[in-house]
Amino acid sequence: MIKINENYLKLQSSYLFSDIAKRVKSFADSNPDREIIRLGIGDVTRALPGACINALHKAVDEMSIDNTFRGYGPEQGHAFLREAIAKNDFQAFGADINPDEVFVSDGAKCDTGNILEILSPDLQIAVPDPVYPVYVDTNVMAGRTGPWNNGRYNGLVYLEATEANGYVPALPNEPVDLIYLCFPNNPTGATATREQLSRWVEYARANRALILYDAAYVAFIRDESIPKSIYEIEGAREVAIEFRSFSKTAGFTGTRCAYTIVPKSCVACDSSMNKYDLHSLWNRRHTTKFNGVSYPVQRAAQAVYSDEGKKQVRELTDYYLKNASLILEKMTGLGYTCAGGENSPYIWIKAGMDSWEFFDILLDKAAVVCTPGSGFGACGEGYIRLSAFNNYENVETAMDRISELLERYQCLAQ
Repeated sequence: MIKINENYLKLQSSYLFSDIAKRVKSFADSNPDREIIRLGIGDVTRALPGACINALHKAVDEMSIDNTFRGYGPEQGHAFLREAIAKNDFQAFGADINPDEVFVSDGAKCDTGNILEILSPDLQIAVPDPVYPVYVDTNVMAGRTGPWNNGRYNGLVYLEATEANGYVPALPNEPVDLIYLCFPNNPTGATATREQLSRWVEYARANRALILYDAAYVAFIRDESIPKSIYEIEGAREVAIEFRSFSKTAGFTGTRCAYTIVPKSCVACDSSMNKYDLHSLWNRRHTTKFNGVSYPVQRAAQAVYSDEGKKQVRELTDYYLKNASLILEKMTGLGYTCAGGENSPYIWIKAGMDSWEFFDILLDKAAVVCTPGSGFGACGEGYIRLSAFNNYENVETAMDRISELLERYQCLAQ
């Protein structure tokens, strides 16, 4: 008899963004004449950089000619892209990462879930709260948690990120084995200083723990004092795996390309305390279950690191940061306490009421979509997230609508 993986039954009724999509669809069906402005999900709206498009076209043309056609490539990624990543994203900032420690994939979301396959199922896991839901849900699916209980899963250690600690969680009060960190943070937009990251690396080294470091939004960092990689911190190579994506960096959400760094010096033990390098295990998993990103897409990603590509990516991320700055300015001007919006495309707003209630008010009264903070964890209750991923004109219109709404309903203002 076929049986299901009953861990899936522990999952809450809907993935956050699916729930949002259902509510927005219901509103749109009931209000066909109202223009909805979406500042919820973090999907980009601007076209791919010209350098990437040119490289994509050229690679597609290569595929049309027998003597330049490419079939299966290396599952880990073509050398031309891995070398460009190691040189530009790590070595340029003093991080000792080699090309063969780079694994190209079709998304950081996939990698943060798939990495669990090479790790023991009985680890003590620490996740920030609020947190990107994928970190939690993939552990639930893998059977690493107990049941849902009063807003949290039994068996997880929740690291509370609050206004009081600047949304950078403190070290856990109990030993943990696996730690999720994300900076610039999704959803709060917070960043971590070199000193804060150093404390996490020291903790991981002292407790033989592993850090899963999600740096998907690193391209938005403008403050040069903020580390762009955890590998800028001494000793991180032994205790950290880093995930990155071209999705927000260069608009690849529909093109799909990302990468994971697994240093060869990052090790873990079996039940007999024999040491194994995680690089070899991930390589085995990656080559067994993944066939590689398409050649044209990898050429497009390589173009991100050309002189023209770097300039265009900077302009692209500057555009979204301009949107973020406007949102931050308007919401703080209305009296709301906010985080993010600087070095991040997300603005985390203290709503002063139930998150989904505020979501419904903005959708119903202003036709603006936000993301309710409670969908990111218990500490997100009472907050919403606004995304800067839209056209500037739409953001202006959205903020005018929100300002008019909140000024009219003074009871909503803090």
